[in-house]
Amino acid sequence: MSAANSDPADNAAQLDSPSFRLAALDQDFLLGDSMRGARFLLEFSKADEALRTWGVRSTLVVFGSARVREDGPGRQPQWYAAAREFAALASRRGGALLDDGATRDNVIVTGGGPGIMEAANRGAAEAGAPSIGLNIRLPHEQEPNAFSTPELTLRFHYFAMRKMHFAMRANALVAFPGGFGTFDELFEILTLRQTGRMAAIPVVLFDETYWRAVINFDALVEAGMVERADLELFRFAETPQGLWSTLIEAGLKVDAPSGGALRDAPPPAGPAPERLG
Repeated sequence: MSAANSDPADNAAQLDSPSFRLAALDQDFLLGDSMRGARFLLEFSKADEALRTWGVRSTLVVFGSARVREDGPGRQPQWYAAAREFAALASRRGGALLDDGATRDNVIVTGGGPGIMEAANRGAAEAGAPSIGLNIRLPHEQEPNAFSTPELTLRFHYFAMRKMHFAMRANALVAFPGGFGTFDELFEILTLRQTGRMAAIPVVLFDETYWRAVINFDALVEAGMVERADLELFRFAETPQGLWSTLIEAGLKVDAPSGGALRDAPPPAGPAPERLG
């Protein structure tokens, strides 16, 4: 049979092959192990672009339990009310209202969930200011609260990238009572400060009675695990106004660039690190 009379070759197998998909549209490829680094970069870039679009130059980080309820037992209502009032106060006084048309400072940022996070986002919204919610994908889905600014409500898969965005623009950190998640986030910031990988931003813990009941700071010193001077990395406060006053006394920058940007270079002291081949 001549070539002119033969049927065209069927290339359906080639067209249907996963290898023929455009890389940017290939979900199997993008979600594979080999692309984990690219997904890290995407999570960094998406959040970074959103904050830049809104002129967020610096943030005021609020950590605390997702389990605290406005009508909960014990001191939970007081903690919720205090976080709400503090966030409103800080949003009005800290530079989040964008009066220069270009930049916002000390914008409230939380984990975007319920409890203390909701209270802080709510207080900022009541002050007429934007606030950020950095939500995390969990096995039991954590939905965003209804008070973070929608365009600044972001969802992360990687805890590490979420923590980086908490730290990199932080001008200060306020930690309300919380559990393992709050401890994890708080001690990461304290470690970055202790090791010189983050600027000396103010860190204030709300409700000294709670924190001293759940963490024996003095025992850490007595056991030689930390230096006595390390306990000066943070302070305590008991009221929303006291939180704000303590932050100012500790050096909170108002209408100024973030002092908490992570330091990419290692501390200058000590021998030079070995070159990586």
